[in-house]
Amino acid sequence: MSDHREDHDDRDDHEGCGDHNHREDHDDRESHAHRDRRVHREREGRRVPFSVLVVDDDFRVADLHASLVADTPGFTVVGTAHSARAALAEASAHPVDLALVDRYLPDRSGIELMADLSCDVFVLSAAAEGETVRKALSAGALAYLIKPFPPRLLSEKLRGYARFRQLTDAEMLDQNVIDNAFDALRSPRASRSRQAAAQTVTRELVLAAVDSSGAPLSAGEVAAQIGVSRATAQRYLADLVTRGRLRMRLRYGAAGRPEQEYHHL
Repeated sequence: MSDHREDHDDRDDHEGCGDHNHREDHDDRESHAHRDRRVHREREGRRVPFSVLVVDDDFRVADLHASLVADTPGFTVVGTAHSARAALAEASAHPVDLALVDRYLPDRSGIELMADLSCDVFVLSAAAEGETVRKALSAGALAYLIKPFPPRLLSEKLRGYARFRQLTDAEMLDQNVIDNAFDALRSPRASRSRQAAAQTVTRELVLAAVDSSGAPLSAGEVAAQIGVSRATAQRYLADLVTRGRLRMRLRYGAAGRPEQEYHHL
């Protein structure tokens, strides 16, 4: 009787051990992505180049894109693939930070492939339909480049990606950092355009404030009207004088230094 209980206890122990091992295997799989991200953070701390996988069904295009990546400081090509299956094989063989994926692949859509890649993705494709672009972005693409594109555009996007990774390499982020990280993914040309647009709006507000006033205004008075700093108002007022849009003269008070004031032509 005692032997029977011992045999039963042994089976319980064996089954319990099996359940425990199953849970450990599950935990290992769940934590795999977290370990990868931690390794990437450690690699970035040592300034190891970002690893890039190039996926395109045309080997000539793939080689061209790979050469552009290799010529960009801070990046290295870990492989090229001409199908979705080959891309997954390369991604399992090497740590990959970023994949450049074509929309059209012989065995599978590049957008569908993104779901099985545990890395960031840029889509490089000749497909320019709005629906296709939206699907790629919804699937998680950080950028969408329409082929053919000038070589400098990919280089700009890669440098922006490096900045994006630098800004997001933290356990917790605030809204300003997140906004700056996504701005970094946009091309410098786009950022300059937005900055120029903002400057134009401010310039027009300054001009409108002076034009609508019945008397000349100082920089401090313009600043109070449109809600900017005095230094900002002074800079735009001086610019408008240079452009020939306003005139400046000195306002003399009862005491102290004269103050610059501005009036329309």
